[in-house]
Amino acid sequence: MIGPSAPTERIAPRRLIAFLIMVFGMFMAILDIQVVSASLSDIQAGLSASSSEVSWVQTAYLIAEVIAIPLSGFLSRALGTRLLFAISAAGFTVASFLCGFASTIEEMILWRAIQGFLGAGMIPTVFASAYTVFPRSKFHIVTPVIGLVATLAPTIGPTVGGFITDAMSWHWLFFINIIPGIIITVGVLALVDFDEPHFELLDHFDWWGLIFMAGFLGSLEYVLEEGPQYEWLQDTSVALFASVGAISAIAFFWRVLTARVPIVDLRAFTNRNFAIGCMLQFCIGIGLYGLTYVYPRYLAEVRGYSAMMIGETMFVSGITMFLMAPVVGRMLQRFDPRYIIMFGLVVFALGSYQMTWITRDFDFYELLVPQILRGIGMMCAMVPTNNIALGTLAPDRVKNASGLFNLMRNLGGALGLALINEVLNDRTDLHISRLQERVNWGNATAVETLNSFTQRLQGMGDAALMAMKQLSQIVHRQAVVMGYGDAFFMLTLFYVGLSLLVLLLNKPTAMTGGSGGH
Repeated sequence: MIGPSAPTERIAPRRLIAFLIMVFGMFMAILDIQVVSASLSDIQAGLSASSSEVSWVQTAYLIAEVIAIPLSGFLSRALGTRLLFAISAAGFTVASFLCGFASTIEEMILWRAIQGFLGAGMIPTVFASAYTVFPRSKFHIVTPVIGLVATLAPTIGPTVGGFITDAMSWHWLFFINIIPGIIITVGVLALVDFDEPHFELLDHFDWWGLIFMAGFLGSLEYVLEEGPQYEWLQDTSVALFASVGAISAIAFFWRVLTARVPIVDLRAFTNRNFAIGCMLQFCIGIGLYGLTYVYPRYLAEVRGYSAMMIGETMFVSGITMFLMAPVVGRMLQRFDPRYIIMFGLVVFALGSYQMTWITRDFDFYELLVPQILRGIGMMCAMVPTNNIALGTLAPDRVKNASGLFNLMRNLGGALGLALINEVLNDRTDLHISRLQERVNWGNATAVETLNSFTQRLQGMGDAALMAMKQLSQIVHRQAVVMGYGDAFFMLTLFYVGLSLLVLLLNKPTAMTGGSGGH
């Protein structure tokens, strides 16, 4: 196997092709988080599952992925990039095949968990490779590519999933991975030569550390996923997992700080830019996954859109991100990355602010500008954050740090979904009670509307009762829309405040992680 080359300004074609193959593998792994979200009802019908059971098709993948991502740092050092990525891609492909043939919901949940656990190794490995294989002078070309994939894949996931399910069937959400997965596995084995494995590290594998980390991160993900719909600690299972997570967290940090070869090395957090970069990545994850959830939910719940129509509407952000990738690369050559991040967060906040005036009539054209601003803001915030956090670390720390960095984005997404669900539920209930107080016999508009409905429904049974139901539905729908407006306002304030955090970053100087090899 050819060893790493000396630092050079030229990117070897072999390495570039190998890297692009890996990037496509990362795209598949991230895409599969959201690809089922628009098709859960089809999977539910196909497997005769309940609505609570089918939600685990997504939850199982997320929990397994969150556990595996930080583990990838140790495994990448022990097995080497080539072997770890090939195992991840091959395992992901086999699990996809088994998901497609699942005949019960239990089988589906098991294979999805395995798919998430094995596929997770591809994500941080690509990030680490970008900052250790290529010279710093090429970061403006390489890093927008991984930033684009990390933001684009979850954004277009519902679109791709809706299209595949409508065109073929839900089984093809998984079968579509098989041919690319085989090509990626073979391509990586043939072309990747970035580093050498150190199998002797496997002798010191910390099994207790893995158990504690799985208990901590798995329980945290479960609590954030299930908490909003089950009144948090009032539910027995959520309270149980919260307890397990708290105990496991204490045990995990104790183990990491005392083990001779810890399963996760936390020393990267002593680097100020990495620590603040991780905090920014965590917060960016809230917006990335939060809005990928809010927009489709609004379009389905209020507008009554099908999965395909939702996908077509959401595709605006995806196109914007794609077009912004080379622009951000150019901006990185000319401007301080801290100002690009701040600009991105403010633009993202502006897109959210425009949605605070949302009504039930908001359609494709009303959502157009907010989605364009969302795409611009996300790319401008994500790519420079990657550079500042990982590009300034020593090469021997990048592999482990990449796992922690990507974990932050996923945990931010999980927390974002939990908070947004909580805000939507609480504010909708509040607006319902307020609107019901105003919709009374002393309100002339309400009485006029009720009389209009009653006259229109004459001869169709109990017209007065049916009119009351219609008026109640209008009140509920208006309360739901006002809840969405409140959620967007919360995001606006959050991202304006977050833009000020960028001032704590040190101005990046020479990026030691940009050598051609190590």
